[in-house]
Amino acid sequence: MSSPAQINYSTSQQKVGTLPLVALCKYVAISGLFLFFFYMVLFDKKHYQPFDLLATFKQKWPSSSSTKISTPSSTPTNLSHIVFGIAGSMNTWKIKRFYTQAWWRPNVTRGYVFLDRPPTKEFLPWSPSSPPFRVNENVEVLKLDPKITRPFQVRIVRTILEIFRLDDQDVRWYVMADDDTVFAVDNLVEALAKYDHTKKFYIGTNSECVKSNFDFAFEMAFGGAGYALSYPLVAALAGKLDSCIKKYSRAWVTSDLMLYSCLSDQGVALTHNPGFHQVDLFGDVSGLLSSHPQTPFLSLHHIDNIKPIFPNKNRPDSINHLMKAAKADQSRLLQQTICHHKTTNWTLSISWGYSAHIYENILPRNFLRKPLETFKPWKVMRPPLFMFNTRWPNNDPCEAPHMFFLHSVENSTEEDRIVTTYVRASPRGLPNCSSSGNHSADHMAMIRVFSPTKLPLEATGRDCCDVAYTPGMNITEVRYRTCIKDEITA
Repeated sequence: MSSPAQINYSTSQQKVGTLPLVALCKYVAISGLFLFFFYMVLFDKKHYQPFDLLATFKQKWPSSSSTKISTPSSTPTNLSHIVFGIAGSMNTWKIKRFYTQAWWRPNVTRGYVFLDRPPTKEFLPWSPSSPPFRVNENVEVLKLDPKITRPFQVRIVRTILEIFRLDDQDVRWYVMADDDTVFAVDNLVEALAKYDHTKKFYIGTNSECVKSNFDFAFEMAFGGAGYALSYPLVAALAGKLDSCIKKYSRAWVTSDLMLYSCLSDQGVALTHNPGFHQVDLFGDVSGLLSSHPQTPFLSLHHIDNIKPIFPNKNRPDSINHLMKAAKADQSRLLQQTICHHKTTNWTLSISWGYSAHIYENILPRNFLRKPLETFKPWKVMRPPLFMFNTRWPNNDPCEAPHMFFLHSVENSTEEDRIVTTYVRASPRGLPNCSSSGNHSADHMAMIRVFSPTKLPLEATGRDCCDVAYTPGMNITEVRYRTCIKDEITA
């Protein structure tokens, strides 16, 4: 039995143990209430910003590859964002200026022709139809390297540095070319607009000839065809170009190979675009232009090394004639469209704005897409000669085409159509294709092609067409239309 003293002690002990527990509960309740109000204020949308440790790190340690342009602009790339750098020479400008003037748009296109010396009195005042001129720095005076044996090649590649130093505003792309390069500028804008101009891009094409690519580099852009350099790439290259030239200016190195080597050191590879054309070819290139790759036409080079591209015209007039079609619809220029006329067993192949062929046989598309080898390579060697398949011209009347070339272009916006007419170049001089039912096309004098004005051809797209021919008539009409879903040209 417990004594009164023991009972009093036990009761006192319980009271002492109870008081701290009550105080602890009150403390927890008050703290919880405080934390609740703190959370509501701190994480209110008006005040809350998530903590980003990575972002903080990036601010303290900026990327070494950052440039003036950090994010893609919401404005689509247009012609004003492109600056052209054209490598010219006073020795050749008298003739080659006509090729530049054929595509240059005064007060619209931006850029310069860089000359090796100031223009002579013959060219002053300078024609407003030509790009403004600049005179390249004298490479020999600069004394970049005493081992340089081809200063004119160094002059050309340093044009990139000199055009960048002109500090033109709002530039996304620098397009470099020669004074005998002809551009389809609208197509070029569309092509470049597909790339992120805030990244480092080197866009162009190699040679048509295996030998030329083997001698230099298969992954090198040939400058005569033209190539595009994004602004960030040129900005990164500018400060290193002269030192890179010293490294690579060996006796046999061209300006294109120097640039390719310098860009390779920076880890930038070529982005191929087959719409550029170096034209390292001789003779008649109508076979190539009549079977253009299924991509927008961007450029043509070496005009003086090939025959005029249109019969009965000189070279400048031929280029101006092609540009008439370009002004009407660049999206379709040189794009091959193939259709069949089953009644006559004819196949028609149209290179829009350039040529039209009639074959007295139903021929498949994969056959006609191979260019007729009407041209020759710069250097004769063992096959393969070219970077693409070709087909030999022959006297088989079922495979030899009747050839027609562009005569006129009419743009009728009211009727939403462009009418291009193609006239026969010369008699074919072969018998009929007997296997096709003896439907001769010898009497055909003209092909009239109707295409829509408000429906430009999308890149890598194609048109389909229908042939309208009345027996006994010497004119055939071809009407372009949108292809039916999954339509096959067989």
